[in-house]
Amino acid sequence: MALSGFDIDAPRWDQTTFMGRVKHFFNITDSRTALLPDSRLDEAKALVESCRAGSIPPGTTEEQLHYAKKLYDSAFHPDTGDRMNLIGRMSFQVPGGMAITGAMLQFYRTVPAVVFWQWVNQSFNALVNYTNRNAASPITSKQIGVAYFTATSTALVTAVGLNLYTKKAPPLVARWVPFVAVASANCVNIPMMRQQEILNGIAVTDENGNKLGHSRKAAAKGITQVVLSRVTMAAPGMIILPIIMQRLEKYRFMQKITFLHCPMQVMMVGMFLVFMVPVACSLFPQQCSMAVSKLEPELRESIVSKYGDKVQYVYFNKGL
Repeated sequence: MALSGFDIDAPRWDQTTFMGRVKHFFNITDSRTALLPDSRLDEAKALVESCRAGSIPPGTTEEQLHYAKKLYDSAFHPDTGDRMNLIGRMSFQVPGGMAITGAMLQFYRTVPAVVFWQWVNQSFNALVNYTNRNAASPITSKQIGVAYFTATSTALVTAVGLNLYTKKAPPLVARWVPFVAVASANCVNIPMMRQQEILNGIAVTDENGNKLGHSRKAAAKGITQVVLSRVTMAAPGMIILPIIMQRLEKYRFMQKITFLHCPMQVMMVGMFLVFMVPVACSLFPQQCSMAVSKLEPELRESIVSKYGDKVQYVYFNKGL
């Protein structure tokens, strides 16, 4: 099959539809890609860049190009092209998330355990948020530190406070405390880690990628969508699994294998995350759009003065 003129950046699935985005994110969040060595990822990047330059190596098949693009999207930042750290990649969300979430759901009864696992979870989240930020808006080491401290404090205060408050509540209510803490921390962690975008705006372009300026309103929309996606990602496992465990633990055989409860929860969380990571990432388009009429007055006037009514929408990478 002739591959001359092959557009490797053209989406394989329709990104304007939810199911198209689900297929795309199932593809790039494949946890098996996290096991590949950096040398293999660099080879994939080289092939993608060669294809973009119009120089496809002889004998290369379309399937090889699609696989190279899969590896590239899973491991390299869409804004900078730099290889992302392993733990922060979305392809590591299932193995990393299942281990930490399973532990949080198992060790929720004592304050020291709550503090430790919430700290581990927020450290993981902070790295994921930083790795998947919109890299066009730089953030200083001090701002990263403040964001990490604030989000971790929020999670700990929420978890410990609710843990103490629910001592006399039904057991199931106490099992849901980790989710409330995680959701609360996400509402703080992500905006704090991306505060530069909120303060100075996020870079917006026209449909052809021509930069039009920076918008704070666009940043607020993108970050809000990311927060909702992250909470949705965690919700089924952290809400439904406690109900399942609450019922299972009433059986005698479960009471004899308490040492297996944590591994069981880790595996069950993994089953939820295999589906929820791509589904949650797909709730909103990666390339977010906003009507020019909804932008800040000064940016809107700048666009209208230069382009008239030719530009009706601006586009930006909302991050993950």
